[in-house]
Amino acid sequence: MSVELKIESARAALTLVKHGMRLGIGTGSTADEFIRLLAEEVKNGLEIIGVPTSIKTKNLCDELGVPLTTLEEMPELDLVIDGADEVDGQFQLIKGGGGALLREKIVAHASKAMAVIADESKLVETLGAYPLPIEVNKFGLTATYNGISTVASNLGLSGEIALRGGEVSPFETDGGHLILDASFGHILDASALSKELLNVPGVVEHGLFLGYAKVVFLASPDGVKQLGEL
Repeated sequence: MSVELKIESARAALTLVKHGMRLGIGTGSTADEFIRLLAEEVKNGLEIIGVPTSIKTKNLCDELGVPLTTLEEMPELDLVIDGADEVDGQFQLIKGGGGALLREKIVAHASKAMAVIADESKLVETLGAYPLPIEVNKFGLTATYNGISTVASNLGLSGEIALRGGEVSPFETDGGHLILDASFGHILDASALSKELLNVPGVVEHGLFLGYAKVVFLASPDGVKQLGEL
């Protein structure tokens, strides 16, 4: 996704942001472009208060002057704007490529609505071509891995489940967890997979975002298409 498409998708979503909003602010390269546009509006007088979904997002907001608070101080939000790695026709998402899926989902759950910013290549018929991130506890990693493998097998899913960053220097989330990236291919029943993964001890959260997105902005060289509405 080119920077230009990221900017245009972010610019379209910015039209949803109203004066006085309590705003969840996503993580990732497209969300970064949204933050830059939001900061310009703040400089021009837009009053919002944001809750960042990662340390990286917090740092960029602080640098650009976007006012922030915490979810502890403001546990109910009007809207969260975030990117996605995949989105299907039912607005089911795979997120977590940037490693912030747990905080992203907590913020999404605390928000009345979620808007997704992406480019047209992220729209898929069936989720799963993008590896599904699964955030796991460090303790008992092999047992958790085995549990995830069993769930996948029972649901007819196969493919490599890889530790992000590798065993020598694994990627660590803001919450101190690890991520397993599951290359399942096609996830025909995302709801069943979501439920079964969360039943595996050691799984903290996964990157299937089901029932959160209300509107999706998809950028292409021909413009930005809006799917759904708030």
